[in-house]
Amino acid sequence: MARRPLTRAEFLKILAAGAGGIVFLRGSEDALADLAGADDDLDQAALDGDAGRAAGLPYMTVVHGTPIDVNVKTAIAKLGGMRRFVGSGDDVIIKPNICAAREPQLAATTNPVVVATLVRLARGAGARRVRVMDNPISPSPTCYSVSGIASAVKAAGGSMQVMSAARYKTYDVPGGKLKRQPVYRDMVECDVLINVPIAKQHGSTGLTLAGKNLMGCTSDRGRMHNLGLSRTIAELNAFLRPDLTVLDAIRILVRNGPSGGSLSDVRRKDIVIACKDWVATDAYATRLFGKTPGFVPYIAAAAKMGLGKANLSGLNIKKYEV
Repeated sequence: MARRPLTRAEFLKILAAGAGGIVFLRGSEDALADLAGADDDLDQAALDGDAGRAAGLPYMTVVHGTPIDVNVKTAIAKLGGMRRFVGSGDDVIIKPNICAAREPQLAATTNPVVVATLVRLARGAGARRVRVMDNPISPSPTCYSVSGIASAVKAAGGSMQVMSAARYKTYDVPGGKLKRQPVYRDMVECDVLINVPIAKQHGSTGLTLAGKNLMGCTSDRGRMHNLGLSRTIAELNAFLRPDLTVLDAIRILVRNGPSGGSLSDVRRKDIVIACKDWVATDAYATRLFGKTPGFVPYIAAAAKMGLGKANLSGLNIKKYEV
């Protein structure tokens, strides 16, 4: 289909239409501080890329600061803009971590402002539809609501989808371990898959980051545990091939993951990481916990399969303050 991007005026209209909704998220008493006023230049750069770049695109962008939406838009702008990943007419799925019914400040679920900002950018880039979904351990509607993500996505012009059992299909998954695994069809068939994890401690994998977040795309996580998480996480990601990873480290969960439940387990970092390479994203994110990539075994398994880079030396990683 023709790839006609939205005009500047159309994109700014989308931003204006959704701007008021996020400030009323349940559990986000500080949400007013998480949103900036209109910045036409940044909004356009977040679509088209930073016009000021002269030495090529960075491999990864790491942005620190607030408001959260400015942080996210800066990360995407410096990485080349959302139109690098999303074209006119694309069917886009955003996969956050909504594992449990936890409010945003508890850092068990992806920050709703991060998710909503990406929804707006995907719409601004011309997406035909933008859906957000996960397969929580508790009932989806409750988790979607309590996390603040449902109201944020609605305000941004996207839609929440409950992952119906009827939509899973068993696929052949290359790699030797999984072989055949039920995976949500929409995530396989969409034009663009954006992986948006939150950085958390996890008893089974050390940390849960981008790689483990895509376990929410299958209905049989128990089988992956039984076969060995490191290799099966790598194989599932190789099958799904996410187009963009945006890791939320606004708040991180340092203990009692993945569900948490206590503010004492949370640390505020105000960081967003954006990269096409989810392996490199996860390798970098281990630093937030004072760890190295070797602390998370699935990172090495994925790198060994050639899915991305666990050794970050020599990569063009750019850090920005906002």
